[in-house]
Amino acid sequence: MKPIGSHNYFVYILTNINKTVLYTGVTNDIRRRLWEHKKGVNNKSFTSKYKCFYIIFWERYQYIQDAIDREKEIKGWRREKKEDLINEFNPKWEFLNDEFEYDS
Repeated sequence: MKPIGSHNYFVYILTNINKTVLYTGVTNDIRRRLWEHKKGVNNKSFTSKYKCFYIIFWERYQYIQDAIDREKEIKGWRREKKEDLINEFNPKWEFLNDEFEYDS
């Protein structure tokens, strides 16, 4: 069990290799979730279909409800507003997977 105050929830945005598709998600284990996206664990999912497994944006939250609310907010935005958020966080749209991925 995690000590009080050590909870980590992530809202993240993934894209495909050509950066033409955006996917917003939420998780309590970003490493595991990125691995699942990359390996196509659910091969009928949006991310599998569009090959979205490159993380270009993320935010960390202590409380799950805050993360869920933020995910819903971002999902409701038009692409242009999502691009503005990404540009502020990651102006070159670099793939940030190395920050989170397992060694294997």
